[in-house]
Amino acid sequence: MTTGERPVLVLATRNRHKVAELSRILAAAGLEIDLHPVDDLARVPDVAETGLTFADNALLKARAVAAATGRPAVADDSGLCVDALAGMPGVFSARWAGRHGDDRANLELLLAQLSDVPDDMRGAHFACAAALVTPDGREVVEEGRLEGTLTRAPRGTSGFGYDPVLQPTGETRTTAEMTAEEKDAISHRGRAFRALVPHLARELDG
Repeated sequence: MTTGERPVLVLATRNRHKVAELSRILAAAGLEIDLHPVDDLARVPDVAETGLTFADNALLKARAVAAATGRPAVADDSGLCVDALAGMPGVFSARWAGRHGDDRANLELLLAQLSDVPDDMRGAHFACAAALVTPDGREVVEEGRLEGTLTRAPRGTSGFGYDPVLQPTGETRTTAEMTAEEKDAISHRGRAFRALVPHLARELDG
């Protein structure tokens, strides 16, 4: 399972933003691997994210990619959970406005839905579940979250998704106004994947 001397890990996503972000997080954690998006190694049909939780969806994707490539696979599912919307968009975050991955439409719809919500009731958090699945069926999931409040308009040009409207607790900036390294240090995805690192290290060393 190696390319040269470095173990190969398949990332169950076609989102290049996530590939770059996870490469940074795992490298900063000291894990020396070749991380490949799934399209580099196999043609895998899109996996329907039919789970009711982030963990369910992460496992669905990682299982499909591990089976198709014969290599350990990691996947994450993540989203924004808004207090005033009873935890939504949640697992529907990427397709909140109807079309998967339309960040601008998702942001505009969310802000419109919250237009009358006062500042002290705009609590929200980013949540992430990161899953590792091996070809022989071993599975592990770790989760992370980032608490904050929602701004009334997008701010910042870094990041993706809902980053321009989530202001982490104790911060004056949104996650889209932070550097990549600052965001990785506190993000829901950073926390979930750092928790997954010991499992990855054991699997890939083996």
